[in-house]
Amino acid sequence: MLMAHPAVLKDLIEQYETLHVLHAENGSPAAQQRMDDVAYALCVSTGTRDIDAALIAARHQLPGARPQDDSVLTAG
Repeated sequence: MLMAHPAVLKDLIEQYETLHVLHAENGSPAAQQRMDDVAYALCVSTGTRDIDAALIAARHQLPGARPQDDSVLTAG
């Protein structure tokens, strides 16, 4: 399986978390579409089908992630 570069994953996570904090899912159609696009990119990049699994998988692929580190399990 191909793996996304950690810098790409980090950027996608940051974009998704920013959009989530700004409640983009309830915003304008453009904001909703951007959030959907970033979520889709995360899912494709991690080989997952939902955003929660994608965020966990992406965080585990970042440098310094530890398998026993519960901090990667926090929902974004």
